[in-house]
Amino acid sequence: MEEKKVAVVGAGLVGSLLAVLLAKKGMQVDVFERRPDLRKAKAIGGRSINLALSNRGFKALSLAGFEQEIRDISIPMYGRKMHDVEGNLTYQAYGKDNEAIYSVSRGQLNQKLMNLADDFENVNYRFDRTCEDIDLKKNEIAFENYNSKEKEHFSYDHIFGTDGAFSAVRGVLQKTPMFNYSQEYLPHGYKELSFPANPDGTHCMDKNCLHIWPRGEFMMIALPNLDGSFTVTLFFPMKGEVSFESLDSEKKVVDFFNTTFPDAVPHMPTLVEDYFSNPTSTLVTVRCSPWNYEDKVMLLGDASHAIVPFYGQGMNSGLEDCTVFFEMYEKHKNDVQKLFESFSEQRVPDGNAIADLALYNYIEMRDLAGDKNFLLRKKIERKFSDLYPDKWMPLYSQVTFSYIRYSVALAAGNRQRKIMDEVMEMNNIHDNWDDQEVIDKILLLLA
Repeated sequence: MEEKKVAVVGAGLVGSLLAVLLAKKGMQVDVFERRPDLRKAKAIGGRSINLALSNRGFKALSLAGFEQEIRDISIPMYGRKMHDVEGNLTYQAYGKDNEAIYSVSRGQLNQKLMNLADDFENVNYRFDRTCEDIDLKKNEIAFENYNSKEKEHFSYDHIFGTDGAFSAVRGVLQKTPMFNYSQEYLPHGYKELSFPANPDGTHCMDKNCLHIWPRGEFMMIALPNLDGSFTVTLFFPMKGEVSFESLDSEKKVVDFFNTTFPDAVPHMPTLVEDYFSNPTSTLVTVRCSPWNYEDKVMLLGDASHAIVPFYGQGMNSGLEDCTVFFEMYEKHKNDVQKLFESFSEQRVPDGNAIADLALYNYIEMRDLAGDKNFLLRKKIERKFSDLYPDKWMPLYSQVTFSYIRYSVALAAGNRQRKIMDEVMEMNNIHDNWDDQEVIDKILLLLA
């Protein structure tokens, strides 16, 4: 594959990282992006939800020699802090021994990755290009140049589609035989709000936590930024009695927030302005298979497996696609057909597994995070895991702090959930959770 000419369609996080890794293998890489150059934009609008970088993402960044630079612009969050309606706080650590997930700005991270790719002579960015079609026989891509309005045609040895949940590259593959595709929207959407920094530039809440306001049918979260502010996201029904559709006046918004998130309102001086000026965005899960077309086209990231953001793994799983592809590349580089097929076969079940996990975690975060049975369950799991780390790794740790395949983690998590269901049925479990009898029961069920 070395010295081949390849196209990466989509200059987001996965596309820009992939361009770097392909360039490092000596390929000539053209990166196409339908939007203007993000680095020249006045403001980074749209999907600027902060991202939670964890081990899988950092592993991919370290392949590009870029890990430390990103750690320098991110903030560690060691646990989640739940806020109830009265303003009481419950803290839950994410892992052990100071394990953390890292809050990072999507825009800043994307700009850094683009700059890194630009440092390679064999990477060429082409912005304002909309992918219109791909001739799969010739592997020729047709673009419309937004500025000149002209049609442009380019041919490549291989094409990588990293152009997001509504991928134009995947759209072409959807018309090929035996290609499976589904998309499913949540009835909930999201809207971005904010907590500005204190007058002295400090954070208004603990900056080393992910803050959650779980409220049953919906929730709000806040992630810290380097400038002292928090990016706040309301995940909320699109339609219904209490929904984005029904909160349609300033008074309704203010009354709703005062009643539902009273401890947050004092930190939201621009609440009404943010609510009405920021877009309401949808949440979609996309699944497809295979991710490749022969040895010509490969999908990675959201183009192949868009997921909802509730496990903090959307970006991490997309970046991990790059890691896995390049691990396989070393094995199969002389047989690209085998490389593409093997990658697709291995990653499709993992993409489906993290999609399932993310959907389940939404229910956990909004309904269960403040529930006393749920919190006790986590406490028992943690105690057992501390005593027998070789027998039990909590599902969250498997997903977030390890490189265990998502499909393997999901299967282990289902097994652990059944065991914990039985443990929680034990007599007086809330009083006796710390007894040896509970540990013995888990050991018996594991055996």
